[in-house]
Amino acid sequence: MSDTPNNPSREDFPFWYHVATRWNDNDQLGHVNNVVYYSYFEACIVNFVQIKCENDWMKSPSIPYAAESNCKFLRPVAFPSQLNVGLNVTHIGRSSVKYSLALFVEGESEASATSEWVHVWVDRNEERPVPIPDKAKNAYTRHMK
Repeated sequence: MSDTPNNPSREDFPFWYHVATRWNDNDQLGHVNNVVYYSYFEACIVNFVQIKCENDWMKSPSIPYAAESNCKFLRPVAFPSQLNVGLNVTHIGRSSVKYSLALFVEGESEASATSEWVHVWVDRNEERPVPIPDKAKNAYTRHMK
């Protein structure tokens, strides 16, 4: 069963990332191409891990790898739009964490897409699972609703 509500509200998400659509995000059907939604969700997660988890993507001894992701497209988005991507942590394991996300057009209350991602923390050199670092675990706990 999905941790992302079918009709999430903005109140479901304690962390926000803001992004503008770009001209080249649109496909020939006149809306943002499906694959671009994943880049919005990934940018939100990368920003969260860098800022809230205090992870240095280039130097930290352990880093999170994406192990699973999905996307439910609810309403089309098109250029030009300002987007708000909300993130909520829904599960914290020993070496993995699960996020639920939703993409909203700025000023709108209904989500345009939802997503779930699983990250597994690995040793940078050995690429084997390791326990979630304390700073990240603390950030995850603070951003869990």
